[in-house]
Amino acid sequence: MHYQTAPRRCDSVALTPPIQPMLAEARRQLPPDGALPGEWIAEQKADGFRAILFARPGLVMVQSRQGADLTPAFPEIAAAATALTEALVLDGELVVPHEGRLNFAELQRRARSRGHNAAQAAAERPAYLIVFDVLQRGDTELLDRSYGERRAILEGLFAHDVLAAPFTLCPATTDRATALDWLDPAWGAVGIEGVVVKGSKQPYLPGKRAWVKVRSRTTAEGIIGGVTGALASPATLLLARYDAVGTLRLIARTTPLTTAVRRDLARRLHPGGLDHPWHGRRFSAGWGTRGELDYHPVRPDLVAEFLADTAIDVGRYRHPVRFLRLRDDLAVQQVLPFGA
Repeated sequence: MHYQTAPRRCDSVALTPPIQPMLAEARRQLPPDGALPGEWIAEQKADGFRAILFARPGLVMVQSRQGADLTPAFPEIAAAATALTEALVLDGELVVPHEGRLNFAELQRRARSRGHNAAQAAAERPAYLIVFDVLQRGDTELLDRSYGERRAILEGLFAHDVLAAPFTLCPATTDRATALDWLDPAWGAVGIEGVVVKGSKQPYLPGKRAWVKVRSRTTAEGIIGGVTGALASPATLLLARYDAVGTLRLIARTTPLTTAVRRDLARRLHPGGLDHPWHGRRFSAGWGTRGELDYHPVRPDLVAEFLADTAIDVGRYRHPVRFLRLRDDLAVQQVLPFGA
């Protein structure tokens, strides 16, 4: 996939897909005042898929973070984009509300649907785009404008009803107490993962990790490197991350999986071959024990999100973690490195 290198300081050039989105560096806590260019602004981080929406005559496209075309999977978003009275390029988060929260599992199902199934899914589980940035308005490219200026333009689009459902404005604040409140796990229960902190004077930098992302300290991601039990019905997962020299390092073992999860994973997992990073490796059956773990290596190409406590020893979770779901929207290269 070849991403567009966006032109700089050229207001009359239309942005075309795919564009690398600006990214955030993961941190454990909010940065102090003055740590980012200008005053900082915190936004809610919703539990969804990152998406850039192109909406202008002759081009309506929902682009994923990795550059894929998600338009066929979300016809209601495409239809709303077609009906807009202004040409826009928007950056935001696709979400699907369900049962009182933003439901990532439903969103994943939506992302895999096409044709009649996509239309039916849109009627039953409609998606929304939580918009947090505007990259182009009309013929004016806005990447070099400050985030504060872009945010003001975006707020104006909602205030004047240029943007309305299924588009919604991402909540933002300059109040530290409010940002800290958004990090409370209670927000996680409704699908708010944490906050993204941005400098009000920052331009939009495609592909650069110049924002800061702070999550509630309850969930993390790991690569599925092996399983206990049978591949046809895995009992637990062995999760891993790559270290600085490219070695796949064990970070956690999950608690026993539910029957439904075992069935789903059995369809997705593939046995690891002789070239597997763990071929011939042995692991302890548990902390403080001398027994060896009986496991099967699997192809390390799936990312799992898990719930864990904060007891970590040299990059490895001391206690078993609870599998939450697969993260189809993340590539293994996007998982935090070992020890991070």
